[in-house]
Amino acid sequence: MIDLYYAPTPNGHKITLFLEESGLAYQIHRVDIGAGDQFKPEFLAISPNNKIPAIVDRQPVDGGAPLSLFESGEILLYLAEKTGRFMSQELRSRAATLQWLFWQVGGFGPMLGQNHHFNHYAPQPVPYAIERYQVETKRLYTVLDKQLKKHAYVSGDEYSIADMAIYPWVVPHARQRIDLEDFPAVRNWFERISARPATKKAYSLSQD
Repeated sequence: MIDLYYAPTPNGHKITLFLEESGLAYQIHRVDIGAGDQFKPEFLAISPNNKIPAIVDRQPVDGGAPLSLFESGEILLYLAEKTGRFMSQELRSRAATLQWLFWQVGGFGPMLGQNHHFNHYAPQPVPYAIERYQVETKRLYTVLDKQLKKHAYVSGDEYSIADMAIYPWVVPHARQRIDLEDFPAVRNWFERISARPATKKAYSLSQD
């Protein structure tokens, strides 16, 4: 059983995508960010960086005590290794998946997050920041589009944790002032993942 500490954000959706695809048993614990749940001592004991998502694996493969993890990229990697799914063990395929996973964690997510902030949440407009992060957002979508012109999925021909990491950040593309018509390979990939039953179930959880 996996205890998932979750809010319906792009990083939260990464983990529900994996859990729904894999069929692992899990229980959601909602973290109300607006109410400050992420600063409660019991949550900080699991996620010391006061961010979601976080998990507690009640049945780790070593048979030991429950194992808590934070950071969405590490959680995806851990779950892939636990289940043997959505990440190849072949050297080159595994390396490709991990490099695109880290591309999302280190660039695509943070830069699009700044795009969201300065376009929608900053208390006053900051034209330099808006332009800077818009330019970088378009650059990153261009990188992704070029990759998806060569492969069915981000790291190759199979759906992987790299796709699960990137997809939730493409969902709010309109709020990033991105038109997927300008990135046809991304649009095709996005539509195929959106149609997966596990994706539909994962996103329905945010309505529960």
